[in-house]
Amino acid sequence: MQKLHIQQSLNTPEIILSPEENTFLIRGTSSPEDVRALYYPVIEWIRIFIDDILDGEYTSNNEKNPIDFHIDLEYFNSSSAKFLYDILMELKRIPSDTCPLTVNWYYDVEDTDMKDAGNDIATLVEMQFHFIPKTKR
Repeated sequence: MQKLHIQQSLNTPEIILSPEENTFLIRGTSSPEDVRALYYPVIEWIRIFIDDILDGEYTSNNEKNPIDFHIDLEYFNSSSAKFLYDILMELKRIPSDTCPLTVNWYYDVEDTDMKDAGNDIATLVEMQFHFIPKTKR
């Protein structure tokens, strides 16, 4: 599967989806002017990736090589939240018995709102997240 890499900008996060490197990451700030233009290709990539897993065409991620999906956002707007929800709902299609998935939600220890936002999204998508605190450097 071809790697998807979207470079970070002032208002858009870095997005890396690379099964070969086992890297699944959304990092930075997400408040793009055109949220659809940013996230539609991401959702389409994830749909194809999961369809390949379900069809048995992609087997590199499995019980011995689970998917760790990292969400490390400093800020995201409400439009981005809707697309994060959509991404996570797609990820729920991955069969946990053959390809375990962990969602790691990073938050600054001083930013309880970001942790709360992660809890809210986890509740909405009915998934368990691992919450990972970060300290400022």
